[in-house]
Amino acid sequence: MGKPQVPAVEGWFTLPGDGTAVLTGTRCTGSGTYFFPPERVMSRAPGFADSDLEEVELSTTGTLWSFTDAQYQPPEPYIPVTDPYEPFALAAVLLEKEQLVVMGQVVAGVGVADLEVGMEMTLVADTLYEDDENEYVMWKWQPVAGGTEAQS
Repeated sequence: MGKPQVPAVEGWFTLPGDGTAVLTGTRCTGSGTYFFPPERVMSRAPGFADSDLEEVELSTTGTLWSFTDAQYQPPEPYIPVTDPYEPFALAAVLLEKEQLVVMGQVVAGVGVADLEVGMEMTLVADTLYEDDENEYVMWKWQPVAGGTEAQS
């Protein structure tokens, strides 16, 4: 049996155990505004600072809103997974229900040439790094197999 899988960022997502990740957000009960990362202090929605915040699971699929690649190794606390460093794609994905754009790394093997604004994306869990005790997992975006471009 392998090492236990734990979220690399505590409190931002959960790991259902099926290779997926579910982002944890908060929702302002007064305005209906969603926040990610989860807001723990107060609602940032204008005029709703006194509203309650409820923890919610965010959508696991969305529409590719924008993308780029990380040609240069990010600074610490980034932990490179290859030596030498290999560039990777980054995606900004619109969660329709929440009207929220969530950034994240794209799975290995999918580069900017494989991405197109409007395509469907889904969240997956992938190893970020390991130590002697745990496998630290992060959410990543992956194109939906057989997905279609979003309709305008």
